Amino acid sequence: MTDTTVTRDDDASRYEIHVDGTLAGFAEYDLRPGTIRFIHTEVDPAFQGQGLAAILAKGALTDAVASGLTIVPLCPYIAKYLTTHEIPGAEIRWPQRPGTAASA
Repeated sequence: MTDTTVTRDDDASRYEIHVDGTLAGFAEYDLRPGTIRFIHTEVDPAFQGQGLAAILAKGALTDAVASGLTIVPLCPYIAKYLTTHEIPGAEIRWPQRPGTAASA
């Protein structure tokens, strides 16, 4: 049986996923007042294909919601995850794409 954990490391500004105590991946973030901007998600090649990115995303996003933070998905993986999975209570502020007008 595999022990998989997702933890938040505020000193490194990232959520980490560990498998049996080994760092398998991370999701970098930038905290702003009331918001958390997800910047980059990465899983070590040795651990790819095991669904760990999804476990990491769910854990990180669930923790962000529990912390009362608005999620800004700048990372393409986190953005895609949010379009295909529901995170109860999530408040999402979608980033403005270059060349698009803001809606009123």
